[in-house]
Amino acid sequence: MTEKNLASKNIAGLLHANDAFAKTFDQSDLPAVPSKHFAIVTCMDARMDPSAFAGLAAGDAHVIRNAGGRATEDAIRSLVISHKFLGTTEWFVIQHTHCGMATVTDEEIGALLEQDLETAVLDGERWSNPQRDSSENTKPGSDLGKCLSWYTIDDLRESVVSDVKLIQDHQLVPSHIKVHGFIYDVKTGLLVPVAP
Repeated sequence: MTEKNLASKNIAGLLHANDAFAKTFDQSDLPAVPSKHFAIVTCMDARMDPSAFAGLAAGDAHVIRNAGGRATEDAIRSLVISHKFLGTTEWFVIQHTHCGMATVTDEEIGALLEQDLETAVLDGERWSNPQRDSSENTKPGSDLGKCLSWYTIDDLRESVVSDVKLIQDHQLVPSHIKVHGFIYDVKTGLLVPVAP
C-alpha cells in the first residue's frame, strides 16, 4: 500500500470514527476548567492511554503529551497556563519504561537528520537510516537537528526527578503547586512513584 493510500485510509477511518462519536456526543456543557484540578505531562507513546491508566473521564484533567513526557519549555508553558487561567494546583510528570527517547542521544538524532529526514530504523541496539532508492522523492537532510535539544533520556529515574525539580524551581510556577513524579511500566500498567 502506498503512503498516499495509507493516508487516505487513515483519513477515512478518522472521519468515520468521528461521525460515530458526534452522533452520541453529549459533553457540550463540560467546562474548560478540569474538574480534578490537575495536569499530567506524559509521553506521546501510543502504548500509553492516560485516560485509562489515570482513570480519567472527559473534563477531568489536562494532559500534555510530548516525546518522552519531558518538562520542555512548551510543556511548562502549558502547565503555567493550566494553573494561571484554569486553576490546576497539582501536576504529575509521568515518564515510562522502554521509552524510545532512551534509545538514542541528541547527537545521534542530529546526525540521522543531517543524513535524511525519512523514518529511521532500530536494529535492536542502534538507530540508522536505511539505504534509500535514489528515485525516492524526499527532502535532503538538515543540520538543524544538531542545534535542538531533543530531551533524550539517559537515566529514567533521574529524568523524572530532574524534570519535577525543573518545574518546581521555574520562576513562573507558584511554590504551592504540588509536582509529583511517576514511572509508568508499559509491561504491567502500574504507576511507580519516584521520590526526589
